[in-house]
Amino acid sequence: MSFAGRFAGRKAIITGGASGLGRAVAARILAEGGTVSLWDMNVALGEARAELGGVHGVHVDVADQQAVAAAAAETLEALGAVDILVCSAGITGATAPVHEYPIDSWLRVVDINLNGLFYCNRAIVPAMIAGGYGRIVNVASVAGKEGNPNASAYSATKAAVIGLTKSLGKELAGKGIIANAITPATFESPILEQLPPAQVEYMRSRIPMGRLGEVHETAAMVCFMASEECSFTTASTFDTSGGRTTY
Repeated sequence: MSFAGRFAGRKAIITGGASGLGRAVAARILAEGGTVSLWDMNVALGEARAELGGVHGVHVDVADQQAVAAAAAETLEALGAVDILVCSAGITGATAPVHEYPIDSWLRVVDINLNGLFYCNRAIVPAMIAGGYGRIVNVASVAGKEGNPNASAYSATKAAVIGLTKSLGKELAGKGIIANAITPATFESPILEQLPPAQVEYMRSRIPMGRLGEVHETAAMVCFMASEECSFTTASTFDTSGGRTTY
């Protein structure tokens, strides 16, 4: 299902846009009249841009603050404005208990999932303030609410994303800008390739519906959050968790 014209005239940046949730959201925004810039460090970025119709894209590691600033400048010049920011770039990190967790993996997860998201929000918010309008969707996880064993870095960064988004939403509430986080349970996506099957099965077992989500289900929620329809909810979280979380 799509809503023709819902994003007419709107311009979106989607991090992690070359695959998974980011790519699904990009396809919907384009189908509903919007313009998209994909930000990704994935080698599949060129393929994604071509398949989506030659959309704008920037090869960028969001963990590099200077690279993010440069990507923001390039995108603003190309698009003229930014109305929507969807931060979906992220990694799972190692699967290990806290006392054995590899330091290098911990630092990389924090750099991408938390610092990178902060850099992107920080770089784009001024343009939204100048335009008097914005929708920010930061992709967190139910792991940020409940914590998953053997996934401390991922869980900690996703909890931090929720906290950052609550602060940001309150800061921008009077400026025409809505900022919310989405907290999906595990859904079918390329990020699952980073996890051992036992970890995926554990997460499936925690979902009352008894199945993993599908990417289009979370993409649909993101697109509502990124639209003008989402107008009186900010500094909050939206769940797509199959009943795993209800708060």
